[in-house]
Amino acid sequence: MSEIIERIWARDPALWTGADEGKWLGWLDAPARSQEDIDLLLQFADSVADRFDAVVLLGMGGSSLAPEVLRLTFGVENFHVLDTTHPKAIRAVQSQIDVERTLFISASKSGSTLETRSHTDYFREQGGIWVAITDPGSSLERYAAEHEFAATFSGEPSIGGRYSALSPFGMVPAALMGVDLARLLERTSEMVEACHFAEGNPGLELGLSLGNGWRDGRDKILINPNPGGFGLWAEQLLAESTGKHGKGLIPCPGENVDGPDRQRQEVRVADPYELGQEFFRWEFATAVAGSILGINPFDQPDVQAAKDKTNEILASGSEPDVSPVSSADELFAQANPGDYVCIQAFVDPTHARLEGLVDRAREATGCVVTHGFGPRYLHSTGQLHKGGPNTGLYLQVVDDTGDELAIPNQPFGFGKLIRAQAAGDLELLKERGRRVARIHIEEA
Repeated sequence: MSEIIERIWARDPALWTGADEGKWLGWLDAPARSQEDIDLLLQFADSVADRFDAVVLLGMGGSSLAPEVLRLTFGVENFHVLDTTHPKAIRAVQSQIDVERTLFISASKSGSTLETRSHTDYFREQGGIWVAITDPGSSLERYAAEHEFAATFSGEPSIGGRYSALSPFGMVPAALMGVDLARLLERTSEMVEACHFAEGNPGLELGLSLGNGWRDGRDKILINPNPGGFGLWAEQLLAESTGKHGKGLIPCPGENVDGPDRQRQEVRVADPYELGQEFFRWEFATAVAGSILGINPFDQPDVQAAKDKTNEILASGSEPDVSPVSSADELFAQANPGDYVCIQAFVDPTHARLEGLVDRAREATGCVVTHGFGPRYLHSTGQLHKGGPNTGLYLQVVDDTGDELAIPNQPFGFGKLIRAQAAGDLELLKERGRRVARIHIEEA
């Protein structure tokens, strides 16, 4: 086992597939790098503290999930995370803030994320204080300079989005939430140190448990619920990292552990300031598990396909087709032992209640049930759905998006965008031979 540890810290790509894995291990150094930046982050937070009453983070996937978990864990009520294109949800955020007294964070590693750029264009026209977090040289970095953002924080190109919680993508939001960064990162450094050891290595132990459980046919990962919603972040980390080449760990936060295809894994966040070390423990564990699965845990080869489908539909100019496909009952009837149900809800997340549908799916199939809101899950678990094992039953749920909300400089609005994302994803799942159905939320 010591060989695995040594090869991870040596950044040896042969531990996985021998591809470019060595280029994507910057997250190993992220806590130390962030400790060096504490004064800079706190100085910025202090310099703008009296200018805003609320913060709105605009981001998707790795740029939004760590801040969301930080927000929930530390109970920060004036911090909002917008990672949906649903017009009703955007209007809901808008109704809760005074734009002129709001600090907006536009967060995108690539700088070209369609949802984030659309949100940015929409709100920037209305005012506010603006900050960007993006990798050096991105189009968002140029945009921020052109529009005189208050600050731009650079990401580390050697860190993938889902491993970026302890980089500026998580630490800038944490500073603006008033989190004691020195305390958070000091606790994190203890975990980093422990993950060097051959004995008592928390990341190695979790990774071996995940990977060996998968070898034994227990690929459903039951993550115990915690008040900070840690499972939201861990879902992306596991699903996007391991769900490829017909393999994958299937995260199922909050599900029942009873079943031969399931393994329980614990979230250890007894105190909010243990969150940073738990981020690192799961990152290290995912790297270990990836070596057992024999995949590259740092790429996402099937994510771009969903974006391409959306762009293809939008470019056509036609109305996206989100009409019903099959039914929930017909889909559930196809369940086999070892399958899982995934409810993909392209609906207003501020009002949607999916518990009844989740219970119905669980009772009808006997399978674990996962669920996520679109388009957020496209940047999270979507890789698993297309590239992982063909054991999923995918039920897409749509609703009435209401009055259209225009996106500046685009020939389509947010309503058409989310419908195109729903239509494109279902089409892609069908092309991949997945079992799918689409219903309206009134049928749920």
